[in-house]
Amino acid sequence: MAEGLARSNPRVRRLRSLLSDRRARHADGVFVVEGPRAIGAAFEADAALEALYTAPDAATRCADLLEESVRRGVQIVPLAPGVIERVSDAVTPQPVLAVARIPARDLADADVSLVVVLADVREPGNAGTIVRSAEGAGATAVVFCHGSADAYAPKVVRATAGALFHVPVFEAGSAREVVDVLREKEVRVLGTVADGGEAYHAFDWTAPTAIVLGNEAWGLPADVADAVDSWVSIPLAGRTESLNVAMAASVLLFEARRQRAATRP
Repeated sequence: MAEGLARSNPRVRRLRSLLSDRRARHADGVFVVEGPRAIGAAFEADAALEALYTAPDAATRCADLLEESVRRGVQIVPLAPGVIERVSDAVTPQPVLAVARIPARDLADADVSLVVVLADVREPGNAGTIVRSAEGAGATAVVFCHGSADAYAPKVVRATAGALFHVPVFEAGSAREVVDVLREKEVRVLGTVADGGEAYHAFDWTAPTAIVLGNEAWGLPADVADAVDSWVSIPLAGRTESLNVAMAASVLLFEARRQRAATRP
């Protein structure tokens, strides 16, 4: 049995570059998926995988995943001991990594019945958590605008916990450009404010709606705020002034899910 690729191998260097460099990911049109759970989600979604990279103990820790890779014809590339630990920036590196293709999608063709727009959400953990909540609440699209975290950065992908493969994710231009596209499709554009907006549970979520999320410190860009149709707030009982952006998004998304489920026959 081969010992596995060493750190100096060109394929390993490429893997490291894909994990660390946004430009490399988008130049090649691929990104890295880490761990059996996320790779299993990719298989469930029939995502296009280029190759599976395995640590020496992968055969015992995730035998089913390797069998599925063989069944699907995904190339399995063994790595030498210690290579995954050096390549990944995760606190606890996973025994398997996969390289997946970034889907080519056009927002003009998207289902826009419930959209989440990340106008300036820069923290990767928040961005990934929003994708996870969006998928769980049945959102039809998540849009990453310029200024937000890279949708395919490792920390974002990890935070989605595989949801990235089950809700359509789009990378678009400026937030205002995205809002204009959505308004042309007769989608209501919704902004959030700590105080002064309509209580989120009193808002009618049953029509096509886009939730636009801005930076936690500065809110929405002025040109985007000017295009918002309605504002909502989440009333809080304690002394906390506002919720974390990912938490707020989750509250709003699941209220939309509750209302929409209640209106179905």
